[in-house]
Amino acid sequence: MFRLALKMLLGDRAKYAMLVGGLGFATLLMMQQSAVFVGLMSWTTSHLRNIRAPIWVGDTKVEQANEVKAMRDTEVNRVRSVAGVEWAVPLFFTILQSRLTDGNFKPVMVVGLDTTTLIGRPALMLKGRLADVRLPNAVIIDDLAVQRLSIGRKKPLDVGDQFEINDKEARIVGICKAERHFFGYPYIFTTFDQARLFSPKSRKMLSLVLASPKPGLSAAKVAEAIHQETGLAAYDENRFGWATIWWYVRNTGIPVSFGTTILLGFIVGIVICGQTFYLFVVDNLRHLGALKAMGAGNLTIAAMLLVQAFTVGCIGFGFGAGLTAAFGFAVLDKGMPPFLLPWQLPVFTFVVVMLICMFAALLGILRIWKVEPAIVFRG
Repeated sequence: MFRLALKMLLGDRAKYAMLVGGLGFATLLMMQQSAVFVGLMSWTTSHLRNIRAPIWVGDTKVEQANEVKAMRDTEVNRVRSVAGVEWAVPLFFTILQSRLTDGNFKPVMVVGLDTTTLIGRPALMLKGRLADVRLPNAVIIDDLAVQRLSIGRKKPLDVGDQFEINDKEARIVGICKAERHFFGYPYIFTTFDQARLFSPKSRKMLSLVLASPKPGLSAAKVAEAIHQETGLAAYDENRFGWATIWWYVRNTGIPVSFGTTILLGFIVGIVICGQTFYLFVVDNLRHLGALKAMGAGNLTIAAMLLVQAFTVGCIGFGFGAGLTAAFGFAVLDKGMPPFLLPWQLPVFTFVVVMLICMFAALLGILRIWKVEPAIVFRG
């Protein structure tokens, strides 16, 4: 019976193509937009992956990783004095203007690392030596900075070249790989002291404190101890990442924008699949009635319709998922728009597509349930 159901489905090529195309388009809308949204949210936490530390400590008002309030340098020693803290080092970062060869200016994210330990250093060096960042005026730039700051030059910036940050000379001693910042700023790594020399002078020039728990202690518990004893905001890396993501979800229109498109994909799938499958059942009422006349029960007919609906759903999902993957490969090298496709997204989209197919099959089942076997004898 199931083989007969598939033959009936494939026999009506126009409706079969419309079902597959509608579900494929719905899958593309839902999965592609979800992947771009996840990629965009991953940019909001790029600090955490580019700098990397178990515990992040900031001013009491700090709610997310991309917005900090300057603190006094003495806060580093206060954090170090908390029981359970293995080490604590200062971190400075700010947005400064870099001057290009053609006279234009580009904003850059300057990150000042602890001079002694270089904790928070780039995870992957493409060129140069990390230790050279301790030299006077030395900086390490990321691959995006090479692209952005080479405008107007005959060849891209390389190790040994120089440019200006806030009207001060910066000498490139290394090039690293870094994840894209949410606002698109290139990363410039240097030492804590050198970063403060690049920046305008102010009374407070400590952005965050990076810390680590002692062996055997969890970062979450030590972060809570730091908060209780110092009054500062302290987060373990995982909690700080989710706090940042939820801050953007609550305070920006990004979720509404992407959610609307994802919802439209769901509606398109329901409308096209539901209507087309219902028409397919109506066109085949006489054949289904004949099966009833030959002894096939309602449950058997319902199972046939479910097989047809889920077959179309699997093929349509595969078609849409393939288009989504092709889109992802096309934009990965360019980095725009952001695209991140964790395994949960295809699974979730597949479940949604199957629910759409179940709804479409239910419409057909309700229609065929009322069909009398005698319909086959009517003219």
